[in-house]
Amino acid sequence: MGSSQKQHHKDTNCVRVRVHGPIIVGAGPSGLATSACLTQQGVPSIILEKSDCLASLWQHRTYDRLTLHLPKQFCELPLLGFPQSFPKYPTKRQFVSYLESYASHFSIQPRFNQAVRSAGYDNVSGFWRVETQDSEYISRWLIVATGENAEPVMPDIPGINKFDGSVVHTSSYKSGFEFKNQRVLVVGCGNSGMEVSLDLCRYNAIPHMVVRNTVHVLPREMFGISTFGIAMALAKWLPLRLVDKFLLLVANFILGNTDRIGLRRPKTGPIELKNVTGKTPVLDVGALSMIKSGKIKVMEGVKEITRNGAKFVDGQEKEIDSIILATGYKSNVPTWLKGCEFFDKDGMPRTPFPNGWKAEKGLYTVGFTRRGLQGTASDAVNIAKDIAQQWRPINNSNSCNSHVIQLKET
Repeated sequence: MGSSQKQHHKDTNCVRVRVHGPIIVGAGPSGLATSACLTQQGVPSIILEKSDCLASLWQHRTYDRLTLHLPKQFCELPLLGFPQSFPKYPTKRQFVSYLESYASHFSIQPRFNQAVRSAGYDNVSGFWRVETQDSEYISRWLIVATGENAEPVMPDIPGINKFDGSVVHTSSYKSGFEFKNQRVLVVGCGNSGMEVSLDLCRYNAIPHMVVRNTVHVLPREMFGISTFGIAMALAKWLPLRLVDKFLLLVANFILGNTDRIGLRRPKTGPIELKNVTGKTPVLDVGALSMIKSGKIKVMEGVKEITRNGAKFVDGQEKEIDSIILATGYKSNVPTWLKGCEFFDKDGMPRTPFPNGWKAEKGLYTVGFTRRGLQGTASDAVNIAKDIAQQWRPINNSNSCNSHVIQLKET
């Protein structure tokens, strides 16, 4: 919960809000975790969220069958774990209910329907000014919690505008029911592309999955233990290259040589590749067996989309009823954060993990680690400790000034 001072301007409908703690942009897991950690440190904050709910990506832009790819112990936010009754891999609905319980537990009440249009640092006053459609928020600290997955990536594929069928991004995909018995082109072979293709098979659709680049596919579990868990345990004792060699050895034993079914592996190992580029290995939950049986067709890159189908770089041509773009997401920071050199053109911090959470002039970032919810938790703890050290002396000074009026936000 944040504390603030409000001012109404006679010549405008804009409300100016002076926030005594940090402004957090984004009410996803990153924003919630940071707010909770700040609360634990005794620091108030305000979360600005453009949608009408928390974790809008999870609630509105994910498919129905989604479950967490990693065991729940690797996906917990700081200070409050999952209920013991939850399964090893919680469903989408269970994860959302966990986030809602988390917000309730820490009395976090985001300001919904507050779309940040611009944010910038005022060198004269030494404060951040954050503008939404109807308000201006002012604070010493700004925490960017919009994350790596704020906006869908829409690829520019030649001819896609003249395609007669439906074209949807996975952010709008809910279930294969809408594509029953259709021939569907799935562009992308990451976790989303694989799982959407698998879901389509359940509704007798015929997915044609486009594999443009190399991809690492690993079993979700090895010997009954989470592959990710094994990798994390081994990484404490062994160089990453040895960990990757072990993972690939076991993966080839369990899954076979994926090159033979059109899924060529990169030269760099899966964990090293994720750390360097952020590209996550695919954790197989059944798609591979469908590829081997021919129910999921693996296609090379698309050369061109036609009115009723697609031409591929290897010369093949297929009739297609619908197209699903499993092309991922991107940061939207460059569209609203002004005059900041800390982020690159893709909206990612220039400083690599584990030091990318702190910029300068009171700017912080959470959820840009390319290390999932574990990276988010690490950022949130660090940010809260750092801001608390600055906030306490300022707050003690303010409390001595009787003319400062603090209004509790609800």
